[in-house]
Amino acid sequence: MTTPKQTPPQTDVAIIGGGPVGLATALSLENAGLSVTVLERAPRAVWAEPSFDGREIALTHHAVHTLQKNGAWDHIPDSAICPLREARVETGKFPHPLRFDTNGRGVEALGWLVSNNHIRRALFAAAAERPRIRLLDSTSVETVRQNPSEAVVHHSHGQTAAQLIVGADGRFSPTRRRAGIGAIIHDFKRSMLVCRMAHESPHHNIATQWFDEGQTIALLPVNGMASSLVLTLPPDDIQRLLDMPREAFNQDVMQRIGNRLGQMRLVSTRHAYPLKGVYAHRFAARRLALVGDAAVGMHPITAHGFNLGLRGQETLANEVGKAFSNTGDAGNAQALRRFERQHRMITAPLFAGTNGIATLYTHDGAPFKQLRQAGLRFADTFMPFKNAVTALLMDREVQPPTAS
Repeated sequence: MTTPKQTPPQTDVAIIGGGPVGLATALSLENAGLSVTVLERAPRAVWAEPSFDGREIALTHHAVHTLQKNGAWDHIPDSAICPLREARVETGKFPHPLRFDTNGRGVEALGWLVSNNHIRRALFAAAAERPRIRLLDSTSVETVRQNPSEAVVHHSHGQTAAQLIVGADGRFSPTRRRAGIGAIIHDFKRSMLVCRMAHESPHHNIATQWFDEGQTIALLPVNGMASSLVLTLPPDDIQRLLDMPREAFNQDVMQRIGNRLGQMRLVSTRHAYPLKGVYAHRFAARRLALVGDAAVGMHPITAHGFNLGLRGQETLANEVGKAFSNTGDAGNAQALRRFERQHRMITAPLFAGTNGIATLYTHDGAPFKQLRQAGLRFADTFMPFKNAVTALLMDREVQPPTAS
């Protein structure tokens, strides 16, 4: 007697990767009336309570609105939200920084800085409250089979069948690779060190991006007398700083930034990340969509990575939600093509522009220095440009949040 073949558990959408964009996608799709299963490699304790990873995320007005709409914003404590009132760009010892601020715009902040681990925790908490979201932790994906009528994920806990698979598993996405989708990979041959530094002078809620000879430095304000340090150097130099004793590290940082914030001391763990930009050749295939860094992994120089990830998942949820309502098929090919077309229109110019800026501002030859100085001088006096960049930084198509 033959044993009947078991039917794998069904869900409308299976999301591979439970990071912040993956969880945001689950919440948006659930809002649209779909059932969602999220497959995450990390154990539940780590997933639900992620540790500090050094990264501060600059959230635009639209990004905050998205987190509010998905129920995650209320899970972020006020003490973890720092308003950004001004952003400055400097190069070398050139005395005229480029400034962006909120003057005359009727809002309290350009955006808000929140640690990545707080965002991850909040999105997990919101997803855990939803009855149509199933969170599968400690799950390793083995294969994905995309058929004309459904897709099936084979993983360490069995199988999950879905109308649509969403790859949200990072810029080196195994899901993208399994689907045979290539990507443009731009290796900047630099690494980024991130940590939190306490200091004796106030930051006045100003973020500074400073392109100096041989290094790029960002100081991002956090609540209290502290800032997030983002230091970009060749990988060997970054490793040396990671290994440096704490007091020597403090002295090195103060020297690098010219003691502009007075005495500084390390108050967190140090973390390093390689700088590689990624742009997938396609964002969709049969019963498959890519979101977040799996689709577009941005250089952090313009702080658009997570905000673009939220934009992408929102576009996907809108198109998939409409298709599901009209046809009952979350993997509708026309909906996926519309998502891909819209997201490519938004991301392609930003990806190219960001890489161009990163190249211009990280080369120290005389022509590059002169171009940087001339560019800052022109940009700071040409108001249409400043207004356009400020609007891009804020992404304010919605009313600002009420957070302090």
